Amino acid sequence: MENKGKIGVTTENIFPVIKKFLYSDHEIFLRELVANAVDADQKMKALAEAGDFALPLDGLNVRIELDEAAKMLKITDNGIGMTEEEVDKYINQIAFSSAGEFLEKYKDQIGSIIGHFGLGFYSAFMVAKKVTIDTLSWKDGAKAVHWSCDGSPEYEMTEGDKKERGTTITLFIDEEESEFATKGRIQSLLDKYCKFMPVPVIFGKQQEWKDGKYVDTDKDNVINTIEPIWAKKPSELQKEDYDKFYKALYPMAEDPLFYIHLNVDYPFHLTGILYFPKIKDKIEVRKDKIQLYCNQMFVTDSVDNIVPDFLTLLHGVIDSPDIPLNVSRSYLQSDANVKKISGYITKKVADRLEDIFKNDRAELENKWDNLKLFIEYGMLSDEKFCERAMKFCLLKNTDGKYFSIDDYKAAVEPVQTDKDKKLVLLYATDTQSQYSFIEAAKNKGYDVLWLDCQLDSYFVNLLEGKIENCSIVRVDADSIDKLIRKEEEAKVDMSEAERTDLDILFQAVLPSENQYYVQPVKLGEQGDAVLITQSEFMRRYREMSALGGGMNFYGEMPASYNINVNVDNPLVAKVLSEKAAAVSPAEVVADAAKDASEEDKKAVQEKKDAAAASHKQALQDFAKGNDLLAQLCDLALLAGGMLKGKALADFISRSRKVVEDAYL
Repeated sequence: MENKGKIGVTTENIFPVIKKFLYSDHEIFLRELVANAVDADQKMKALAEAGDFALPLDGLNVRIELDEAAKMLKITDNGIGMTEEEVDKYINQIAFSSAGEFLEKYKDQIGSIIGHFGLGFYSAFMVAKKVTIDTLSWKDGAKAVHWSCDGSPEYEMTEGDKKERGTTITLFIDEEESEFATKGRIQSLLDKYCKFMPVPVIFGKQQEWKDGKYVDTDKDNVINTIEPIWAKKPSELQKEDYDKFYKALYPMAEDPLFYIHLNVDYPFHLTGILYFPKIKDKIEVRKDKIQLYCNQMFVTDSVDNIVPDFLTLLHGVIDSPDIPLNVSRSYLQSDANVKKISGYITKKVADRLEDIFKNDRAELENKWDNLKLFIEYGMLSDEKFCERAMKFCLLKNTDGKYFSIDDYKAAVEPVQTDKDKKLVLLYATDTQSQYSFIEAAKNKGYDVLWLDCQLDSYFVNLLEGKIENCSIVRVDADSIDKLIRKEEEAKVDMSEAERTDLDILFQAVLPSENQYYVQPVKLGEQGDAVLITQSEFMRRYREMSALGGGMNFYGEMPASYNINVNVDNPLVAKVLSEKAAAVSPAEVVADAAKDASEEDKKAVQEKKDAAAASHKQALQDFAKGNDLLAQLCDLALLAGGMLKGKALADFISRSRKVVEDAYL
């Protein structure tokens, strides 16, 4: 039986390629070898179920044995085994896998042959300087085979001495890969990749604490759960089973909000359980919380190509033999099945949320604050999900009451429709700092939504596009009468020169780091003297820029605010009266005649510029010395949460003086 030869490959340099480039991570070798061993056991089971093998199976399993001192690792199965011809065909001819042929023959008996590529075995050479195979086929009269290779294309195959059916792969670990010859490392890899394999995977013995140390017992250490709950029917499970499984997957996580059990056989095979985690203050962009399995073998926790981006925020497991993998099984290819699976998962998530909305609205409202960021992310990134979510998406107002989008529109439309028949929705992002604006809106009989999610700048844009003839503005974007105009705005009777003077006065006492647009308005005698607001457009797009929305030029611009000066307010009138008494009108310099020389025109312009500069300086000096003007501006800044540092200290000092002058 002795046979020597060269492994059938197309290049003499196949082993350096395997060692460096076949897999992105060398640890994958153990997953591949255990997967092959499980395949062998599953094939044996299929033979028995088909009636081709009559003897008892005697407990199919995979055993992992490690000799740390000798740096030797063994993977043993009691499965189908191989004949000399099969070793020559499936081992000596790289990338010719037996799984495809076997699956075709026994497709009615087995659905869990993992290996399809024929290169899994050769991953052993990424960590081993020598590999041997000892195998005995299940077939009557078969002889044991011993195969060995030292990492070159040369192999040796002889008759072996194995007495029991199955295969043992022995790895002599390379010095450079000695980490894989330690018990702790092997245990961690088995826990990562093999804890849900469909046959028992045994690594050593269970241990117990005795005489001050851990000692082996006579019980096998089975590292996997043979039948994970996603492989069971939903009718066989209780909520407690799902909660227990979640805790097993994520021991330190808070309890999930909801779960979805995936179970479909056509037009593709897919099982799994997905959980909605609590997402609080920010997007926890951890896209490694969904684990992908292929027939209960862990493949990867990078599922970006399988589920839509927003669903990668979910936790749980997906198991499907119909997801195509490349040779490393670590990266996913895009094909029709993947797209169908992605669409199916999206539909199941939408179905689940809509079902809760219809049948358990109170539960949805109770958990909405931890769920809304996920929903908004989905609506913004997936159009089909958005169409469904428009039915079950909730809006919350500042009083803590929840509405569906349609219900909210119907509730506020009679009151919050402006003079142009356009619906205006108001919202707040901070009920404390925007309190006065919220109260001003409520005093008008308006309702205010509470949008405190970091995606709300985008979400508001989305809603404006989905709700016909509607604008959505933050409640502090302007005075309430301007946000929802019920009649034409009252005109301010002020000349251009007076408007310029007003701008100079207020610019002189406002903080210099921002940009301000001063404008006179009529808000009535009881209206605020000065109201500072920020343009909805500019603020929204600055926030979107801060989130990386592709509009960085908005983020680079200085923050800009509207300074609404209420000329009806008696205090503003007093400031303007004091200004008129203290500062003479700007000197009027007549323009040079049209036929004047260029030198004369230049001289006239210089005189005009000097007069304007002098007048501006006089206005600035007046403004900086006028405590009432400073107090009015600081009060407006304080109301907007913009008064800080030295400006706040100066305001407190000035306010103390005002109180002392009034009462002492």
